[in-house]
Amino acid sequence: MSPKSCAAALAVALALCAADASAEDCPAKSTSMDDVIVALKGAPGCDAAMKVFEACESGASGDVDFGAVVEKRCEADFLTHLKAPEKLSYQREMRVCDRKYRNESGTMYLSFTAFCRAELARRYSRRALRTAGSLR
Repeated sequence: MSPKSCAAALAVALALCAADASAEDCPAKSTSMDDVIVALKGAPGCDAAMKVFEACESGASGDVDFGAVVEKRCEADFLTHLKAPEKLSYQREMRVCDRKYRNESGTMYLSFTAFCRAELARRYSRRALRTAGSLR
């Protein structure tokens, strides 16, 4: 087995283990998509929404919807305050996330993309809140 395929197999195994372990900690009423989305929307801020996302992830395409909720939650902290060049930079970085796994097959790569986008939105949110003087 080549080192590359070993690394891929290890990544899949770790992702599956992480998904099983985090399902127990998911604060949603159940792990159904609707319940997780309600929990994400009910989170008191961007960081809290990201923690719910991490705890309730499925490691598959369902994470795209969860990640989109987190993105919107985090973008509320900064998007309207960005100047045009900053907004372009943010959009460019989002496209990097979109391209990162585009040539990979499997639903776990959709999850990876959703996490990349949500993490980016959280970084921008933290920066904006730090600048405003109140990290939530």
